[in-house]
Amino acid sequence: MNKPLMAKATAVWLVDNTTLSFKQIGDFCGLHELEVQGIADGDVATGVKGFDPVASNQLDPQEIEKGQKDAAYKLKLKHNPAAEGEEKRRGPRYTPLSKRQDRPAAILWLVKFHPELADAQIAKLVGTTKPTIAAIRDRTHWNIQNITPIDPVALGLCRQTELDAAVQKAAKSKPEVMTDDERRKLVSTESSLGMADEPRMPAGIAGLEGFSLTRDEGKRTDDVDADSFFNLPKGDEEE
Repeated sequence: MNKPLMAKATAVWLVDNTTLSFKQIGDFCGLHELEVQGIADGDVATGVKGFDPVASNQLDPQEIEKGQKDAAYKLKLKHNPAAEGEEKRRGPRYTPLSKRQDRPAAILWLVKFHPELADAQIAKLVGTTKPTIAAIRDRTHWNIQNITPIDPVALGLCRQTELDAAVQKAAKSKPEVMTDDERRKLVSTESSLGMADEPRMPAGIAGLEGFSLTRDEGKRTDDVDADSFFNLPKGDEEE
């Protein structure tokens, strides 16, 4: 059944401005009769401002007049392109057939670069199932050797805003102490690109900070006599 745009707000307006029965309003707005009664009693939709279905070109005034005269009359909703898709989508995201083969690559990318994302979040982003995610995460997928990680945004499986929102939500459950790499992963793409690179020292030269080489000679700046390493201390002469 098609619903009017902003169904609950429309029901509030009809309760306040018409003498239609609760059942008529409920049938028109896709609400239960008792829920409409709760709106009239002030227990439901408190603070919701009424939305005029006549002014929004969703209902003819003649329909209201017919309904007020006949309690059994069902109001007819006018076709309104703006109301299309108002119903909330349920179930996993629909993925076109042409892009379904790209989902394993997107899952591998998310698992690799955003391990903080939960399986439910990944399933919602790319429209897959938890067993498939678990198989790729555990590298037990039948085609794991041939899967290359690819950004799901580049594949067109989700929007960048959706990915950023999922990452930000996952960041709230992460511990406060994180490495620089983890912190970069938990911010939006735009913020991450704007962060300055921090200088790092390779682990192989840790502890050698006090030594420096001259640019021209390639020798240590402090003078060292190489012969001193081969001159052993002289002991007492043998009698």
